[in-house]
Amino acid sequence: MGYVLEVRNITKRFGGLVAVNDVSMGVQAGEVVGLLGDNGAGKSTLIKVISGVYKADAGKILFMDKEVQIDSPMDALAMGIETIYQDLALAENLNTPANIFLGREKMKKALGFLNVLDHAYMQKESSKILEKLDILIPSLRNRIRALSGGQRQAVAISRSIYWDAKFLIMDEPTAALGVAEQKKVISTINLLKSHGIGIIVISHQMHDIFQVADRMIIMRRGEKVAELVTKNTNADEVVSLIVGAETVTK
Repeated sequence: MGYVLEVRNITKRFGGLVAVNDVSMGVQAGEVVGLLGDNGAGKSTLIKVISGVYKADAGKILFMDKEVQIDSPMDALAMGIETIYQDLALAENLNTPANIFLGREKMKKALGFLNVLDHAYMQKESSKILEKLDILIPSLRNRIRALSGGQRQAVAISRSIYWDAKFLIMDEPTAALGVAEQKKVISTINLLKSHGIGIIVISHQMHDIFQVADRMIIMRRGEKVAELVTKNTNADEVVSLIVGAETVTK
């Protein structure tokens, strides 16, 4: 089976600093790949190359088996590559439907000629996607600032899936969440897998990665140092690779 998304020999430099050095990896449909490494390992730079924030100095990106050029985040979004950063990029003064349709609002005609927001349509569609993902938001009318961290994460995920994301990048999806909300996010990620979505998850929460990832990519100092099948490894081995106690690429 081919990869939904693959990067080959990606290198990104900032002046004399090589942030990502000759990294290759791929993710299949319905697969979660954990991207692990200490601070400064190059994880964030790599996903920003994939999502169009940065342009690689070398290497190529393939999406759905075709080489693509991603020059901006809008290019990535148009292809179906969605990135959910730790800050979630939600408008806290707006409610759930307004955030799901943010920048892509549904309009309707009033009095035959005025363009106005179609709030009923956006609320109905938001309810549908939340139900599909088994996500409970007490009231869709509540502003985002009134929701819990887990509920906000759920809204960000729902927005991506509603707009037909084929590939998700999730940056620290369980950070700063309580145990119950962490479990719900993990459950949602596993549900997305069952729907055939390819996912990269960056997390410092080792326990969470072992619950959702099929494979793990370990990075250190800008390089890929290991690729592991989750069921064939353990936390001790992963930590050893992250800190450099173990150096054999697998």
